[in-house]
Amino acid sequence: MISRSYTNLLDLASGNFPVMGRERRRLPRVMTVPGNVSEFDEDQAYSVSSDNPSSVSSDRMIIVANRLPLKAEKRNGSWSFSWDQDSLYLQLKDGLPEDMEILYVGSLSVDVDSNEQDDVAQILLDKFKCVPTFFPPDLQSKFYDGFCKRQIWPLFHYMLPFSADHGGRFDRSLWEAYVATNKLFFQKVIEVINPDDDFVWIHDYHLMVLPTFLRRRFNRIRMGFFLHSPFPSSEIYRSLPVREEILKALLNSDLIGFHTFDYARHFLTCCSRMLGLEYQSKRGYIGLEYYGRTVGIKIMPVGINMGRIQSVMRYSEEEGKVMELRNRFEGKTVLLGIDDMDIFKGINLKLLAMEQMLRQHPNWRGRAVLVQIVNPARGKGIDVEEIRGEIEESCRRINGEFGKPGYQPIIYIDTPVSINEINAYYHIAECVVVTAVRDGMNLTPYEYIVCRQGLLGSESDFSGPKKSMLVASEFIGCSPSLSGAIRVNPWNVEATGEALNEALSMSDAEKQLRHEKHFRYVSTHDVAYWSRSFLQDLERICVDHFKKRCWGMGISFGFRVVALDPNFRKLSIPCIVSDYKRAKSRAILLDYDGTLMPQNSINKAPSQEVLNFLDALCEDKKNSIFIVSGRGRESLSKWFTPCKKIGIAAEHGYFLKWSGSEEWETCGQSSDFGWMQIVEPVMKQYTESTDGSSIEIKESALVWQYRDADPGFGSLQAKEMLEHLESVLANEPVAVKSGHYIVEVKPQGVSKGSVSEKIFSSMAGKGKPVDFVLCIGDDRSDEDMFEAIGNAMSKRLLCDNALVFACTVGQKPSKAKYYLDDTTEVTCMLESLAEASEASNFSMRELDEAL
Repeated sequence: MISRSYTNLLDLASGNFPVMGRERRRLPRVMTVPGNVSEFDEDQAYSVSSDNPSSVSSDRMIIVANRLPLKAEKRNGSWSFSWDQDSLYLQLKDGLPEDMEILYVGSLSVDVDSNEQDDVAQILLDKFKCVPTFFPPDLQSKFYDGFCKRQIWPLFHYMLPFSADHGGRFDRSLWEAYVATNKLFFQKVIEVINPDDDFVWIHDYHLMVLPTFLRRRFNRIRMGFFLHSPFPSSEIYRSLPVREEILKALLNSDLIGFHTFDYARHFLTCCSRMLGLEYQSKRGYIGLEYYGRTVGIKIMPVGINMGRIQSVMRYSEEEGKVMELRNRFEGKTVLLGIDDMDIFKGINLKLLAMEQMLRQHPNWRGRAVLVQIVNPARGKGIDVEEIRGEIEESCRRINGEFGKPGYQPIIYIDTPVSINEINAYYHIAECVVVTAVRDGMNLTPYEYIVCRQGLLGSESDFSGPKKSMLVASEFIGCSPSLSGAIRVNPWNVEATGEALNEALSMSDAEKQLRHEKHFRYVSTHDVAYWSRSFLQDLERICVDHFKKRCWGMGISFGFRVVALDPNFRKLSIPCIVSDYKRAKSRAILLDYDGTLMPQNSINKAPSQEVLNFLDALCEDKKNSIFIVSGRGRESLSKWFTPCKKIGIAAEHGYFLKWSGSEEWETCGQSSDFGWMQIVEPVMKQYTESTDGSSIEIKESALVWQYRDADPGFGSLQAKEMLEHLESVLANEPVAVKSGHYIVEVKPQGVSKGSVSEKIFSSMAGKGKPVDFVLCIGDDRSDEDMFEAIGNAMSKRLLCDNALVFACTVGQKPSKAKYYLDDTTEVTCMLESLAEASEASNFSMRELDEAL
């Protein structure tokens, strides 16, 4: 039974995930790993974040899918179970190591009474290593027939819900049921998982939020996800009200797989446009940096099981199915279509194309036959009965116009057909036609190619030259891998009709060459190759899992794991104050935007509170305080006028004003800015053609920023501008750099790192070598400062025993070894240091007066 929390599903979708069915665990956990408690809701106490791998060395794969690869039947009151040999999830075992244990978590295709569920679960675990997930019928209906088939499935196949009766508007209760069901799958996984040694491989759109449940419980779990459906373009996907929740949940996986580059590209574009994430390609691998974790992107179409097809082919020959069909269609040229009853399969478009071919090429009348086999619909999808009626009407019309005694151009089969009979149809068909308007993969062409090759080593009458032809929609996942197929736009009925004629009219030699090319690919890229490749990439991407420190952050589907270097830790204010008091010569370097002032603040001037703390620090004779910012010297001078003794490095250090001085020193190697006359017209040209972009003109630099532009177009323009400027400025003493939504041109040798070294060198030259460094920043330019501190140690610009506190704002990958969460914590730390300075100054004054 499900817990009472199910009655309030709104809590589930808003992130308050109740733990369902905790009254009794039927299956024991493999092992329990002690760990740290994550920052979460009621599941916190069960969160596992082991710092060291388990002593158990053998890896195991837990495959999680909506359906278990089992057939179930109840006879005379007792259950009978057997493997479903046609299930992809069973077949993928062929590519995994022989000694790898495989566990399956999923649901059954039949209902099991609640009083039988315990017994059934035990049988499936003992005999099949399957862990069944049971849920109430009303939840199952809302989850599968509701959210999966009426909302996700149409949207991922490019059908927008324009009206309530066409596609169905987004229903929050169905989303809540989807979340609740994913939660139930999660509970089954945690009953059997060993988080340090197991791999988890989640399959398809039914379980897209499951990665968040698992990642929040086990921070270092090794987890992959493969989407077997299309992933739509960002313009379609962004219409989904829960778009960000699903994206963030998927990014809690370590590896996300897609059939084609198009699907992966759409996903990456959604991550860029909606989450601001950019991907990188290194040595052929695509990855997204997500809070210190690298999320891999895998592009690999699934294959077929050669052994299974060979076995079916052997049965077909033994049963005489092939010979029976050859006799039936003697003298005819057979085209074959095999599709599910689904509005996206384009069945009626195929019939119209056949009609077009017969009309435009009368020589095929009486000779060409299209056998269209329609498999039952997989769920209660949209408009199934309407499309069925449309297909039947087209068949009647075409057969009525072109048929005659003994000949029907369309043979429509809408009853279950055995796999042996389908195999026989593959043998006799001269061409297979797939006109789906959108399909994730579609393995029908692959199966057809293997069947036309015939049984390996067989001496049957089909052992002569092998040939096959394919007319394939360009909108199906297998199309890119079948370069010898005639690709069509199924919406263009006339062109598809011509493609059918071309396929049938092509010479046997050409058909043979195309077949050989296809068979080489299909036979070497089978389902075992696919699963083996996925596991190899998952192992590669997870190799550093136990080398990093991990923190769980965020609530609901905003949860993510921050993975950082083990030496990276939060700056302890009491500890730094203690070290601060003992130091004799201190250098404090502070960035401004994002460090002293929040990035989203409208009023950019520093608060009086910050000025008071800085002024108190400047009064301490042991301190040298510098604001190191990318801002211009005019605004910085104006803002920090109250702090008379503060030093300022403006425009990333091109201008430097020392403590107590009113004069600005130029740190750049050149004062010739003639190059600006070259750069500015170029930037203006790109600004005019890129809506949302602008130019920031500084005294020493020009910055083109496109934060408000379309992310894709802005990035494209920035890349082209970078190449353009590097070309025209090749002989100028400048550096052209790209940053986060910016392209900047500035004098060579100017950076926050170089000005930091200058400060340390100057203090050492005055006989005040630094023995305490505090450096705080929040963005990429500040990383130069953090790196410069390490260089200063090796160049002996600091004391040998100098205490160094390089600190970044926010938990993120950085060259700094410390972090503070936000500007508020930076202010609190400065306040503590200021109080320590004031107390020290007060003690010194008392001593002077006593003397």
